[in-house]
Amino acid sequence: MTVNEANAVSLDREIAWFRKVLEARFDLYFHRESAVADIHQITPPDISSDQSAYAQLVRDHDMGFDERIIIILVLMPHLKPNALDLFLVNNQDTARGFTEFGGWKGKSHGGFLPTGETAVFILAGDDLTRRFQVIQLFYLDHYLTERRIIKLIHATNGEPFLSAMLMMPPEYLNRLTTGINRKPDYGIEFPAKLITTKLTWDDLVLSPEIKDEVENINTWLKHSDVILKQWGLGRAIKPGYRALFYGPPGTGKTLTATLIGASMGVDVYRIDLSMVVSKYIGETEKNLANVFDQAEDKNWILFFDEADALFGKRTQASSSNDRHANQEISYLLQRVEDYPGIVILATNLKVNIDEAFARRFQTSVHFAMPDVDQRLKLWQGMFQNKKLLAETVNFEMLAEKYELSGGAITNAVRYGAISAIRVKRDEVTQDDLVKGVVKELLKEGRTL
Repeated sequence: MTVNEANAVSLDREIAWFRKVLEARFDLYFHRESAVADIHQITPPDISSDQSAYAQLVRDHDMGFDERIIIILVLMPHLKPNALDLFLVNNQDTARGFTEFGGWKGKSHGGFLPTGETAVFILAGDDLTRRFQVIQLFYLDHYLTERRIIKLIHATNGEPFLSAMLMMPPEYLNRLTTGINRKPDYGIEFPAKLITTKLTWDDLVLSPEIKDEVENINTWLKHSDVILKQWGLGRAIKPGYRALFYGPPGTGKTLTATLIGASMGVDVYRIDLSMVVSKYIGETEKNLANVFDQAEDKNWILFFDEADALFGKRTQASSSNDRHANQEISYLLQRVEDYPGIVILATNLKVNIDEAFARRFQTSVHFAMPDVDQRLKLWQGMFQNKKLLAETVNFEMLAEKYELSGGAITNAVRYGAISAIRVKRDEVTQDDLVKGVVKELLKEGRTL
């Protein structure tokens, strides 16, 4: 039996049990004839020998009746949405839905979507003592929330705690259904993109100082558990590592972050600040929370490129907009400091970053413009196939005469290759490369 099939068989049994519990709750609540006096008399399926991901999750956490009902309730819109249609009945006295059922309306989903109130209704009915007991299952210190198996999402501040949308993060949803652990999709709900590269450390020319700082980050990734737990320094040192990469464009900041992840087997996500920053109060924090919440226990590297757009200096609060901007920075500071993984901020100018962030960096790495020797290595490393080079090509002259970043040299080589192809040549000449250099200098406002 495949993982997919095992999950389906297990969940089918659990759904049948859930439906019996739900029907019994409605019968008891509306004082109709019921086969049981208490929903807990309906025994959940025996999963002691079940090999599904759901059964494994239940056994791992020794889940009881209440926790299993909550898990299936959260899964139901994805598995059997019609099973929740019982909640769509109207209250004859108010000509609208029953407040005690909770629920929220999706933009495209036509069925009932559960909230915390829905779970409490099923498990407690109108028993206030039981209600107080069930509420505790949603507190941050309970494993359901602490381990991010479920999450409550509040759409608006100030509304009752249980009115929050009851959801399951994608990683658990995928694990319990298809069994496939998918990477999060880039979009509004997750404004970050997985970045990869085919290049290696051999393709990146770095100074000894940068290599040393990179090795510090790699060492932390490998041995942070030893430092924090075995050595007992976790009482004084927070988990996580924060680094600032600063220097001119094209000097290797993004590639270095990507290669750190690739060499250590860790995913690197570049945060799309255009989708994070919002003019509406609270939206920037909410967008960031979507990233940090999903990354919390994944050991991802979070890479903020052009970070001064989000981590810039705070201003004197002369208006409500200034106060809100400062609140956003304070929120960011807290999330970055609490994140147990690696956070890398990249900026062209270090002075643009708020000092409160700079003080909390474990390292600041300056990516300077490459010197002559480094530029020569970059030029030479661009052409693995030396047969593509005409005899006129003089890398030593190019490296010595033109001060360019690695990114600019890459662009110049691209232009040179295009120039050769356009005239049906299979060799790149010195003139092709010089023309590419000129274009790069003009882009930067410089001349020969």
